[in-house]
Amino acid sequence: MRILVTNDDGIHAPGLDACARIARALSDDVWVVAPETDQSGVSHSLSLSDPLRLRQVEEKRFAVKGTPTDCVIMAVRHLLADHKPDLVLSGVNRGQNVAEDVGYSGTVAGAMEGTVLGIPSIALSQAYGFETRKAPPYDVAEHWGPQVVRTLLEEGIPGGIVVNVNFPNRPVDEVRGIAVTAQGRRDQDLLRIDARNDGRGNPYFWIAFEKRIFETVNGSDLHALDEGCISVTPLRLDMTDEPMMTRLAQVFAKPAAAAKPR
Repeated sequence: MRILVTNDDGIHAPGLDACARIARALSDDVWVVAPETDQSGVSHSLSLSDPLRLRQVEEKRFAVKGTPTDCVIMAVRHLLADHKPDLVLSGVNRGQNVAEDVGYSGTVAGAMEGTVLGIPSIALSQAYGFETRKAPPYDVAEHWGPQVVRTLLEEGIPGGIVVNVNFPNRPVDEVRGIAVTAQGRRDQDLLRIDARNDGRGNPYFWIAFEKRIFETVNGSDLHALDEGCISVTPLRLDMTDEPMMTRLAQVFAKPAAAAKPR
């Protein structure tokens, strides 16, 4: 099995090495193609106005001056064009990617691009807390990751589905199991703008989240992490809402029917 490893934290991120070790527990044919610099929050963006610069770091390890999506395309369409990967692992991200994070995450987007290209793909993220902020517990992802990935591959990942896996901020032996979850939703009142002034008195701003506890919904990815469980969430690339599509089809069909000549 040929495995492609990518991330959004950059080629030098500790989580990328953790992801490569997870991959090597499954196969000896592991390729790493990751962004040259931190690309957190770039979502599923492509570099269309700038050239992609490819740099070989070592054998089977490359850096791309671009986004995680660029990296996956570069790997599949160029570096590994003669034998494309059988699996894409994106991560291990520094911090959880749950709820609304999914829409912003470059880690999830790297796995999404693998899915777009017809390759089974899994996003892996490691949660951390205030006390582990400087050193996220990647050993949790490394310990549990191979088991989770093997199980997903044995079950089979259907086309058009990307699997989002998040590991809790717990010691390895305190993880309470694996929970299959739905994408959660945060309290959006937590989102705020942090206004500051630079050394010359000019204003600048940070997007920030207020640090307070809010209630999470049972069965969600947020709740699973709160309970110390590994969250496994299948996500669909097709974002069509079929009930709304049916309603709109009925609504827009009315004027068209009324305008027909008698």
